[in-house]
Amino acid sequence: MTERIGIDIGGAGIKGASVDIATGALTAERYRLPTPQPATPDAVADTVAEVIRHFAWKGPVGCTLPAVIKDGVTYSAANIDHSWIGADGQRLLQKKTRCPVHLLNDADAAGIAEMTFGAGKGQGGVVLMVTFGTGIGSALFLDGCLVPNTELGHLELRGKDAERRASDRIRQQKDLSWKKWAARVDEYLERLEALFSPDLFIIGGGVSKKHAQFLPLLNRRTSVVPGQLLNDAGIVGAALAARSLT
Repeated sequence: MTERIGIDIGGAGIKGASVDIATGALTAERYRLPTPQPATPDAVADTVAEVIRHFAWKGPVGCTLPAVIKDGVTYSAANIDHSWIGADGQRLLQKKTRCPVHLLNDADAAGIAEMTFGAGKGQGGVVLMVTFGTGIGSALFLDGCLVPNTELGHLELRGKDAERRASDRIRQQKDLSWKKWAARVDEYLERLEALFSPDLFIIGGGVSKKHAQFLPLLNRRTSVVPGQLLNDAGIVGAALAARSLT
């Protein structure tokens, strides 16, 4: 069986699709529901179950969450309710969906997808996937191996979380021009360069489909490329993470 369901939980929406994990192709049209507010564990898990019912799915499921995840337990909560902290999210999702579930960090999932099928395929050295959306997510790879749960969107930048200066949500809230927002992104990537000396940046998240508006404005010594899977990367990576489930 080469098909899995991937579910991508974000601060604004919960979207899913079935994925052929041999090719990375979606085998059904994405289905999206708004993230419940407040985004408590029970409310989010109920919405995930509704997405899975839409596909009449009974098999393995990979699911992302904007949080540090260790052995299915949630250790942080970004753009979701803080009641997630300390919750056994994986067990809750399995109970609500009645499916085997693998839970992982959302940016890690996107990075896995891009390293397997997208812009990072075959790339050695240090690769940093950075996702710009409601917040900023990160996935760090060394010679193709993931260093999980980096959460580099919470680095301090000018006295605040970097995602409170350079996320796509901030761009929209402050009605920043592409030029002004690109300067903030450039400053953030400069900080990452100083810390990790990456060989490649891959830019993902919802704004990645508009990469032509801001990538040419960046001034980094490191190569910066757009993700190839665009906003499907989280879904594909979640499905890939569920490969071992039966």
